[in-house]
Amino acid sequence: MDTTESPLLDAVSSPAQLNKFSDAQLAQLAGEVRSRIIETVSRNGGHLAPSLGVVELTLALLATFNVEHDKLIWDVGHQAYAYKLLTGRAKNFHTLRSFGGISGFPRMAESPYDHFGVGHSSTSISAALGMALARDLSCLKHHVLAVIGDGSLTAGEAFEGLNLAGHMGRRLIVVLNDNEMSISPNVGALSLFLSRTLSQRWVRQTRKEVLNFLRSIPRIGQKLAVYAMRGEWSFKSFFTPGMLFEAFRFNYIGPVDGHDITSLRRHLEMAAAIEDGPVLLHVRTQKGKGYGPAEKNPTLYHGIGLFTPETGQPVASTAKLPSFTSVFSNTLTELAEQNDKIIAITAAMPEGTGTDKFRARFPDRFVDVGICEQHAVTFAAGLASQGYRPALAVYSTFLQRSYDQVVHDVCLQNLPVTFCVDRAGLVGEDGATHHGAFDIAYLRHIPNIAMLAPRDENLLRHSLHTALCHPGPCALRYPRGSAFGVAPDGAPRLLTPGRGEVLQQGEGLAVIAVGNRAHPALEAAAMVERQTGVKPLVFDPVWIKPLPEEQLAEIAQNFDRILMVEEGVLAGGFSSAVLEFWNDRGLMRGQRIKRLGLPDHFVEHGSQLRLRELVGLRTNNIAEAMLELLGK
Repeated sequence: MDTTESPLLDAVSSPAQLNKFSDAQLAQLAGEVRSRIIETVSRNGGHLAPSLGVVELTLALLATFNVEHDKLIWDVGHQAYAYKLLTGRAKNFHTLRSFGGISGFPRMAESPYDHFGVGHSSTSISAALGMALARDLSCLKHHVLAVIGDGSLTAGEAFEGLNLAGHMGRRLIVVLNDNEMSISPNVGALSLFLSRTLSQRWVRQTRKEVLNFLRSIPRIGQKLAVYAMRGEWSFKSFFTPGMLFEAFRFNYIGPVDGHDITSLRRHLEMAAAIEDGPVLLHVRTQKGKGYGPAEKNPTLYHGIGLFTPETGQPVASTAKLPSFTSVFSNTLTELAEQNDKIIAITAAMPEGTGTDKFRARFPDRFVDVGICEQHAVTFAAGLASQGYRPALAVYSTFLQRSYDQVVHDVCLQNLPVTFCVDRAGLVGEDGATHHGAFDIAYLRHIPNIAMLAPRDENLLRHSLHTALCHPGPCALRYPRGSAFGVAPDGAPRLLTPGRGEVLQQGEGLAVIAVGNRAHPALEAAAMVERQTGVKPLVFDPVWIKPLPEEQLAEIAQNFDRILMVEEGVLAGGFSSAVLEFWNDRGLMRGQRIKRLGLPDHFVEHGSQLRLRELVGLRTNNIAEAMLELLGK
């Protein structure tokens, strides 16, 4: 349980109560909310800096709007912890990101106040616009708001949403949480005065009347109106940073100090009063606000594991083994020393994907495109078309956003782009929006692409070298977390396409284990041998595509009991590909076959070990499946 003293927070049973709080009380409540967030995240891990940066904004939103009726959508959801605390989840907040507890992201099934589920970026404006249209078609009057961070505005969907919102002219409020990227210079009080004054209702009404008068003048009226509008745009763009949003036909207000609750409430009320079209309220915040370590290093504390609240120092990991990501990072940098055609690309995740080390060594050959996975893939295709070897390091769940570009721009043209698919499989506490469940299923059926699933850090090195030398597109998938302690067996070498490795000869039962499930399968096989005397064959296919067809055919011909294990969805996954191959080759002859993998539903959040136990992918689960096949 949380131990922070928080009398105001503990007294909030409904967000509607905040409307009656004075600004002084809200300021006190902000401190209590921050303390609770810091205490909980220090024990559970999570997205600390983003949530600390929007505490005052969250309070101002809840004090101004009624989320019983008004709809509020948080983009990505990294910054929603304060919102969760203030919308009926304070008592259970200590369960944040724990199995069976509160999700780290807004989730419609969790609370009626979570009006739209999020986890990936740049969706809020599109969703909010859909809600605004539904409201108007239903003849309702409530407000719809989207809170989007500046980083999320780098993605195309955000601009597509802005474009359609301006075209439709629906009543909609977009709050831009500007916490890192300076969209344009803030020239001080004058810009705030102008944006505030030009947004007043009487000013807008006068403007409309003047334009109507000019247009009514015979012959030259329309030209005069155009000249007047151009003059206004030039004037406003000179003094204010809102010209971009005015171009999208948004009414722009700001920038506003995102930590001044009084000012925030006043400007939110101003935005709510504008009825003729969408509004963008530009709010400036500091990521990690109120917690010194997070203010000094917001990148580190964006998503942080366990740490000591008093010092901010991360709790030392007990893992003595390198992570798959760090092995990838070191190998990519090593290979780039030998090949100046290798280019590293990431989509706003240099630290998460390990490409920050490559960036430090080869800054001219590193590109962070921002939260723009679609652009990243086509950008990589352009590089590949000119003889370069781009390595796109991306989380499995985020690569989903660029599926069409993978098909159309890379695979159709057979371009040698290497997709380094990090966080493949279950990722843990971030939950359903972040599990890398589908990459095998959505990649393997695309013509021209090859795909590798290295089982450990040694094979990852060889797989990356092989992928970067492959004549066409190639993907390699590897999981989050520690590797298995397998020492490198020399310099990275080329792997034979479509050739797997027998890890243990055996009889009576064959186990085909993909990627990071191969070592647990070996352990399970040893358990079964001790218990039954039967020594199962354990086979690592290494290649998901092309399949190791010759070896798979031998297994189908020589074994009557076969277990297949993969940390990806069974529907359309690796085992589906094997069954298709066996069926098409006439190798299905009544064998007893069992498949272990991710089920046909979204897996919740929790530790990786707990979730693997839940879906039946830990060593003991694999052993139980072997025993079942053996009739033991």
